[in-house]
Amino acid sequence: MANLLITNARLLDPASGLDAPGALLIENGRIASLTGAPAEGVPVLDAGGACLCPGLVDMRASIGEPGAEHRETIASAAQAAAAGGITTLALLPDTEPALDDPALVEFIIRRGEATGSLTLLPYAAATRHCAGKDLSEYGLLREAGAAGFSDGAKAIGSARLMRLALSYARAFGAMVVQHPEDPSLAGTGSATEGELATRLGLPGIPAAAEAIMVARDIALARLTSGHVHFGHVSTGAALDLIRAAKAEGLRVTCDTAPPYFDLNETAIGDFRSYAKLSPPLRREQDRLAVLAALADGTIDAIASDHQPRDADDKRLPFAQAEAGGVGLATLLGVTLAQVHGGNLPLLTALGLMTHRPAALLGIEAGRLAVGAPADLCLFWPDRAWQVKAGQLPGKAQNSPFDGRALEGRVMATIKAGRKVFG
Repeated sequence: MANLLITNARLLDPASGLDAPGALLIENGRIASLTGAPAEGVPVLDAGGACLCPGLVDMRASIGEPGAEHRETIASAAQAAAAGGITTLALLPDTEPALDDPALVEFIIRRGEATGSLTLLPYAAATRHCAGKDLSEYGLLREAGAAGFSDGAKAIGSARLMRLALSYARAFGAMVVQHPEDPSLAGTGSATEGELATRLGLPGIPAAAEAIMVARDIALARLTSGHVHFGHVSTGAALDLIRAAKAEGLRVTCDTAPPYFDLNETAIGDFRSYAKLSPPLRREQDRLAVLAALADGTIDAIASDHQPRDADDKRLPFAQAEAGGVGLATLLGVTLAQVHGGNLPLLTALGLMTHRPAALLGIEAGRLAVGAPADLCLFWPDRAWQVKAGQLPGKAQNSPFDGRALEGRVMATIKAGRKVFG
């Protein structure tokens, strides 16, 4: 815990609508004042007019550890997260072994604490080994600190199992995070089915695979009164279903990731494997639908969808290459591109990465308020930089935004009052 006075900042708190110049005082790792009253003996950080917002809350990311440390470790992910202004990260459970044991959940939480810069909130495996056959021990996993239940990048394909998962998770006050893609339709596809995939000779995944799974799970949420959360939603058809479910009052929420509102399927170019993602990049009309859903509140959060891969995973023919892209260091910059483009107000964009995902996860984070944890992100909204694979913080470098020029750079990241980046 630390004390610090940050002066000459543009204070941004999406939860309260605050957007004003000011100062912020930190005492014992928590926000003590938003008036910046001078405090004797407290170190001063002059923000120089930069924006100060809550530390970003990333509600969907994968890390190689445990089991695939050659891709990414918790330490290297913490480094990348700090460089991206992220102070809290919800970790998917499809590691090796999967997070289906309370001891593993507790281990991940402790490993996050050990970094000193990042709170790790592990989802527990919805099914044992994330294999989609038998439910995990929800009560024990929730007691150990599981943020929710998911099979990570695998859809829970069985309707019966999903019904049970929603019912049991509801009993323990938790949500089920679903990868919305019908596995029988997706098969071994590697690009969105359509003209481009046909021209490139790539096996296609119909966009309807997403909407079909979303429709099924909305029906199951209605049946069970459970909370289903759809990760990385990427199609207009699925978003229309989610919008209607919310209007009905069902416990249905969703997030998306920067590739699905910043890129479209043409980014795969001439078999560019860095742009092979799961779900695959979509048509331009779907990208625009995702932007519209961000603006109207249908989408609850923007997550990095960080999926580290090593060079051997990506330096393969496109159809054989692993899907996934890193996103911790680029989460803020790519999102701010939509602010600069006039598609999202600044506070709306920041809210999707702070208090709104924090509310879904049920944690005390994402706000500039007296008494709140002093997890903060100080950034320049207009400072330009270029994404360059090989120069990104962290171990993995497989960014779908490689070569992209961005505006919006993190100046400093503060965790519990201590400067951990910048």
